[in-house]
Amino acid sequence: MSPRPNARPNGQLRQSQVVSTFGPGSMIDLPAHSVIVGGLETWTGVADEIHEPRLVEKVKRLLNLAQLKLFAPPPDSEDPTAPRTGITGWQFPEWFVTQDVEDGPQGGTRARMLVHRSSLTKGRFIDDRKKKRPVVPVRFVRACRKGHIGDLDWYLFVHQGVACRRQLWVDERGTSGDLGEIVIRCECGKERALINATVPGQKVLGTCDGQRPWLGPASREACAEPNRLLIRSASNAYFAQVMRVISLPDKDESLEKAVNTVYADYLENLESVEELRFARKKMAAVKAALDGLGDEEVWQEIQSRKGAVLAGPAKSVKQAEFEVLSATKESAGASPEEGTFYARALPAAAWTRPWMAAVEKVVLVHRLREVAAQVGFTRFEASSPDVEGELQMGVQVAPLARETTWLPAVENRGEGVFIQFRKSAVDDWRKRPEVVERGKQLLAGFEAWKAARPKSARDFPGMAYYLLHTVSHMLLTAISLECGYPASSIRERVYSLESGYGILLYTGTPDAEGTLGGLVETGRQIHRHLQAALEMARLCSNDPVCAQHDPPGPHEARFLHGAACHGCLLVAETSCEQQNDFLDRALAVPTVDDGGAEFFPA
Repeated sequence: MSPRPNARPNGQLRQSQVVSTFGPGSMIDLPAHSVIVGGLETWTGVADEIHEPRLVEKVKRLLNLAQLKLFAPPPDSEDPTAPRTGITGWQFPEWFVTQDVEDGPQGGTRARMLVHRSSLTKGRFIDDRKKKRPVVPVRFVRACRKGHIGDLDWYLFVHQGVACRRQLWVDERGTSGDLGEIVIRCECGKERALINATVPGQKVLGTCDGQRPWLGPASREACAEPNRLLIRSASNAYFAQVMRVISLPDKDESLEKAVNTVYADYLENLESVEELRFARKKMAAVKAALDGLGDEEVWQEIQSRKGAVLAGPAKSVKQAEFEVLSATKESAGASPEEGTFYARALPAAAWTRPWMAAVEKVVLVHRLREVAAQVGFTRFEASSPDVEGELQMGVQVAPLARETTWLPAVENRGEGVFIQFRKSAVDDWRKRPEVVERGKQLLAGFEAWKAARPKSARDFPGMAYYLLHTVSHMLLTAISLECGYPASSIRERVYSLESGYGILLYTGTPDAEGTLGGLVETGRQIHRHLQAALEMARLCSNDPVCAQHDPPGPHEARFLHGAACHGCLLVAETSCEQQNDFLDRALAVPTVDDGGAEFFPA
């Protein structure tokens, strides 16, 4: 990654980090610079295309695009003679504070000078006494809910409209780092505490001017959102909107691989099967790659990639996955040595136990391929996929490029275990009076959360999703104790669909670390791990406070939780598909509150 304008290598990231955490618009502190990651137009050396037609079609519909491709972030070349590859970072912010600390006008105050980039000489600030002071980027910037970001107008903030350009200082009048103890002071005598910039609804920082520095100069757009104070390193500064799909064996994988080798160079622009036949005759590379394959099946594969062939109405992301997983037989799947997807059902005799009565099928997924693509990003609040794995159409996200023709993506290889629940068991549970009453409480909590976020497009997921999501977290914690993978490396996919219910716990990494077999071996003892999960969930270290939590209650802002906290259900957010929301232990097992809505009896 290189900051403009000097374009020197200053840092490295894993490709998967670029897609999930450090995509365009994110802010990074490099060894010598603070930068904002540039838009896709500024990336160089992008060449490795990732083929996943199902994901491409979903994103094209979401962004209303005619054509779209997925590419892996550009790798760093270790060859000094090779063309330069990498991701551009634009220097941001442009305000700095001096590292030298002085005594402020008040006793016990630490004061640092606040200076603009235009006042620096070779990266240092030279004061009136000709002293060269090293500087570091200021921690505070302004941003809005649409993703726009820029430097604060510090003079306007301090003087509130009075024209003055004397030296500014940052005074720390305490040791906690709280915003109430940080004061911006001007040598003219004016000063203002930074906590004033956080007053909601006051527009202290003015109205957003639509700056999009990650897209380069002259990329501003109209915006009427109020500016909000943002700490560059805060967790709410950047939320990548990522869409994930699991590659499914819905076609001949040998055909897909053969077409992959020559698609971009020879086949993408073909208009008819006659042109395909001509290419096979005249081009040696095409002839060799497609040897043994028929013209019609190759042409159907080409048409499918172009989006010209769609078999019936488009299924949701999770619906297509659930159909494949739930249809898996004990002897189904390719041989273990072939393909990116291999799964087989575990014989019922291996896991049938009294507490497993609601389970219909257990599937061991020995090999799977997940493709994750970043579609956009948000600030201040994350945008989660809905319960069917689809990105929410009503959410306004910031773009990754001025004109989107491709998106960054990454392939993850892994393994997993899938548990399918009997549809009749879940449906009957949903009708119980205790569950209906508990649902009213959870819905009231969701409505209280929604009232504070009127622009959110999130919907109440339903009681079945609450139950399955809770069981997923319980199992994830129990399995991680023995499977050999840390809990943070296991992900979940919760299937709460009209056609059925299920949970997939899986690993996924760009290398081979996610395919070591520990999760599959743990899945062979799934009955034992579910029993352990149920036992652990019955009592939380924070009970009775946790079990008696009222979702819409005024004393806590945990509106999307029932009986759930860090002592029992919450896991790493990298593992959870809903940022640790929509959880309630009381729906799965009896708790000290004894509400009677549990799915698994004592």
